[in-house]
Amino acid sequence: MELDLDESSLAIGRIERALSRIEKALADQPNRLKSSVAAPAADQSALKAEVAAVIGELDRLIAEADRG
Repeated sequence: MELDLDESSLAIGRIERALSRIEKALADQPNRLKSSVAAPAADQSALKAEVAAVIGELDRLIAEADRG
């Protein structure tokens, strides 16, 4: 099955949005650390989930490109 342009555009959009959320979370982290000793576990889990989502989308795009 070939990855069509619309599907790849949507995947790239999801990757861009996830990377923006990761960038924002990392930029906001020093501000949160000033008010607490360590970042809450929920923040760490959310960031890990965003990274996993990006990796998953990239893996899917690469697999489709290899097949097409």
